Formats: sequence, structure tokens, C-alpha cells
Amino acid sequence: MKSNYLLPHKYKTLGWVLFIIGLLSGSVLLFNGYDSSFLNVKVLTIYNEPIFSEGSGFFKIVDNNITDELVSLLIIIGGLLVGFSKEKVEDEFIYKLRKDSLVWAILFNYFILIATILLVYDLTFFHILVFNMFTPLVFFIIRFNFLKYKANSHDE
Repeated sequence: MKSNYLLPHKYKTLGWVLFIIGLLSGSVLLFNGYDSSFLNVKVLTIYNEPIFSEGSGFFKIVDNNITDELVSLLIIIGGLLVGFSKEKVEDEFIYKLRKDSLVWAILFNYFILIATILLVYDLTFFHILVFNMFTPLVFFIIRFNFLKYKANSHDE
């Protein structure tokens, strides 16, 4: 099966390493609130609206701890590498599993988001929206690998 949008298989291992490091770091950040002080740097922001102070406007240089940005990038880049790298054997069946998993992940993600809109409020809702950046990719990876495992266990 010729798929132009898939990366070579060799990127899958790198993707798993980045993805797992990102998920573990994200868990530590979420549960412990750990921010490294050495990751406080000056960064360019497209728009800055500081709370209780002057200095709002476009294209400002601000001080920011970039721990959460780095963790987010690890999860997203690692997840994309895992999800969109070719398998060792990329055939019609794998293509169908990939497509079905992607559709399922998007539908499942939006079902959860609709339930969240109806049942969760305030700052908790904001936190769920932050998680929602990652959940379609995570759901896709889980579903795709589960279906591959299930198919392989039936073949043996």
C-alpha cells in the first residue's frame, strides 16, 4: 500500500522514546507541579496580556518557564512519529486499521468533549481543554496498537 503521508518506519522508535518521555514528564508536571527554574527564559510571544500589570500588546519579549511547552512538544512530536510512521509490513489491512482507528479516535474524543462541555465548568473545564490537545493522538495510538495486537494474536 503506497501512502505518501506516512514517514519511514525508522522514525517509530524515536517517536516512542519522545512520546513516553513526554507522557512521563507531563505526569510529573501535572501531579507535582514541578517547574525547573533553569528553564525560565525570555521568549517571543505573539500577544501578551499580563494579569494585573502593564505591558500588554503584540510581539513582546516575556519571561516564561518553558517546561510545559517542552513537554507538550515531546508528546505531540513523539505521538505524530509513532502514529504516522509506516509499519514493517504496510499493507491494505494495516491501512484499514489506521483509518478506522483515526476515525474512532476523533469520534471518541469529541464525544468526551461534548460530555465535558455539558458537565464540567470553570478551571477544570480549561484543564480538560488543555488535555484535549493530546487526546485525539493518544486515543489513535492506543486504538491502532490494540487492533494490531488483537489481529496478530488471532493470526497465531
